[in-house]
Amino acid sequence: MTQHKEIIAAFYQAFEQHKAESMISHYADDVVFEDPAFGILHGERARDMWRMLISSQKGKDFKVVCSSLTATPTGGTAHWKATYTFSKTGRKVVNEVDAVFEIIDGKIIKHTDTFNLHKWARQAMGIKGWLLGGTGLFKKKLRSQTNAMLSKWELR
Repeated sequence: MTQHKEIIAAFYQAFEQHKAESMISHYADDVVFEDPAFGILHGERARDMWRMLISSQKGKDFKVVCSSLTATPTGGTAHWKATYTFSKTGRKVVNEVDAVFEIIDGKIIKHTDTFNLHKWARQAMGIKGWLLGGTGLFKKKLRSQTNAMLSKWELR
């Protein structure tokens, strides 16, 4: 279990330092990532999501702090906080995220991030997010937009 904690700690240390390639070096080739904003991403697309997010934040106020890690026989968990300015609105966001990892043979095979999407939407989008952020329609539209943005980034 110590190895699992070390892998997760290294992943977040790289995240805090904005080093996408170091982060994703801990992912298995066929990793499955899931969160409320992107939905389910597989393999290279999951890795590209981190590359895109880190590259889009270079020189900005993006800060990540991992505050707790635990190891389990099959992986581990983490709690982390991202603080940044949402580029579309210029609004400050503090997003608290809980992560669950499954690890096999020293590589992360599954990574699931959960956070309160309605709370995030209120911070990022103000009144519009407060009114619509808790709806299924909002979640569907957000996922469509984030995945379109990722597809565009992958084509660059």
